[in-house]
Amino acid sequence: MHMRSSLFKILSGTAVALALMASSGCAQVADTAKQAASSAASQVAETARTEAVKAICAPVRDGKLNAAEVKKLSGFMDLAEQSGLPREFTTPLRAFADSGLETPKDVQQQLMTACDNATK
Repeated sequence: MHMRSSLFKILSGTAVALALMASSGCAQVADTAKQAASSAASQVAETARTEAVKAICAPVRDGKLNAAEVKKLSGFMDLAEQSGLPREFTTPLRAFADSGLETPKDVQQQLMTACDNATK
């Protein structure tokens, strides 16, 4: 819910800037609106990446994965790709998706390392 309200505030500010641009026709206002829109998009993308990392890393924090956690990780491949996470996340997640409960321990360790690196 917090992410939605933040997104709403960002987009509302962008809408105000665009309205000013339309009413004044000023190039400076247009540039400001473009910068605001770009900044809003960057903030949304960064928030999405942060939330994806939190969701992906939660099951691996304790270093022990049960069947339910492996199943959950298997479903995170699309989330990782859509959020623009690097290969250090997508490679082990793809292995979870392909192997399920038979995922090798080294793949689990790769994901734990990615999570550790992302939270430093």
